[in-house]
Amino acid sequence: MQPAIGLYGGTFDPVHHAHLRLALEVREALGLAGLRFVPCHVPALRAAPGASGEQRRAMLELAIRGEPGLSVDDRELRRSGPSYTIDTLASLRAELGPEVPLVWLLGADAWAQLPRWRDWQRLTDFAHLAVLARPGAAACETPADPALAAFLAEHRADPGCLRERAAGGVWFQPASLLDISASAVRAALRAGRSARYWLPEAVLDYIARHGLYRPAGA
Repeated sequence: MQPAIGLYGGTFDPVHHAHLRLALEVREALGLAGLRFVPCHVPALRAAPGASGEQRRAMLELAIRGEPGLSVDDRELRRSGPSYTIDTLASLRAELGPEVPLVWLLGADAWAQLPRWRDWQRLTDFAHLAVLARPGAAACETPADPALAAFLAEHRADPGCLRERAAGGVWFQPASLLDISASAVRAALRAGRSARYWLPEAVLDYIARHGLYRPAGA
């Protein structure tokens, strides 16, 4: 079996150190051949991003510059309409072939909302799902939604399945989840406060140069 590729989707509006630290940890823990950030174009279940797709892609590329194994996959930005993960995974599988293990990373909140996603029960046809959780956290391992609980019971695995199959498993991946949120970053910037140390300096410079997330009335 070939080395797995990790996929980390989101708006990244803007990308911050919690995103980056998590990506590094998961890449190392799972021995991934690479991890791709997949910025979405139009979120299906949340408000539209404040920065454009081009701007969010540029900030991601600045944030990971020089870091081996991390890259940006902009296929969702190149599609019109809402970004659906099932379409992205189907596209990747068609491109990479049936033998490469794919791992889609999910936060605990996204995992709880998975039954709201388009064709969510088919996601494991194309990839494994790694649900990111703080070490020792067990709450998301017992879903309240009966359909999600049944899905987990059918697909539950451990990362060892990456050596055996290209898709189909669900497991809970321990991760050091830093307490930084893009919404808090945007709120600070709009209030005229500093976001230094939440974001890479190159991203902060880009935000300043392009006038993103400006204070009200600026």
